[in-house]
Amino acid sequence: MSQTYPLVVSREGAVGIIELARPEKFNCLSMSVHAGIEAAIDGFEKPDSGVRAILIRAQGRHFCTGADLDEVKSLRADPARLKHFISYGHSVLKRLERSDLPVVGACQGLTLAGGSELMLACDIIFAAKDARFGDQHAQFGLIPGWGGSQRIPRVAGLRRGLDLFFSARWIDADTALQWGLVNYVVEPETLGEAALAYCTKVATRSRIGISNMKRLARQGMEGSSEVGLKLEEDLVSAALLDDDISEGLAAFEARRTPAFKS
Repeated sequence: MSQTYPLVVSREGAVGIIELARPEKFNCLSMSVHAGIEAAIDGFEKPDSGVRAILIRAQGRHFCTGADLDEVKSLRADPARLKHFISYGHSVLKRLERSDLPVVGACQGLTLAGGSELMLACDIIFAAKDARFGDQHAQFGLIPGWGGSQRIPRVAGLRRGLDLFFSARWIDADTALQWGLVNYVVEPETLGEAALAYCTKVATRSRIGISNMKRLARQGMEGSSEVGLKLEEDLVSAALLDDDISEGLAAFEARRTPAFKS
């Protein structure tokens, strides 16, 4: 990965890892961070990459506390560049959300504002027990700019979402779990191990099968149940002819672990 990206990109078996690497700035998000995430996704999604799951984690005490406000301030004098900054962040998080690969996030310390927007673009979230989550835009006269205004209410519910926006308060990991913002809460010292173990297990599944299920769930949430059900009907009819299905059925009959090709 180019040194111009403040990320560490690596692999652990079939798991591609994107590690935010700006601990001195609480891993705040900039154009170069988003460019690094996009480049990493491009590489991981290549059919010959060997990557079957993505893990996003961060160095230091905090996962991510939001956008790089120094960069925001520098762009306010140029509305066109400022708009591009927002639009590009949107496109990268949409790309992450719609990736064919399952994406798992591991959050420690603070996950705030733009950090929560990055988190919500992931499919599965592990949180350290001492982690805190929130949206502080209102405290400074700002509004969410990278999808938070839509994703938080959809996941946590309208009233909870508005409460987070209006109050700008932080919630703890157990509350985030109760609200559906995270999937698992673990001890801080086991966060990295637990998230990687989950990714490693998911990476043993059929890549095309996981991709289809993610597509069904994500697109189904965006439209009516009728549209989602029709998509399921069409996808499963095609999927049942796939080689991975043949392998899965053969493995079931032989009581062995499948060796998927996709």
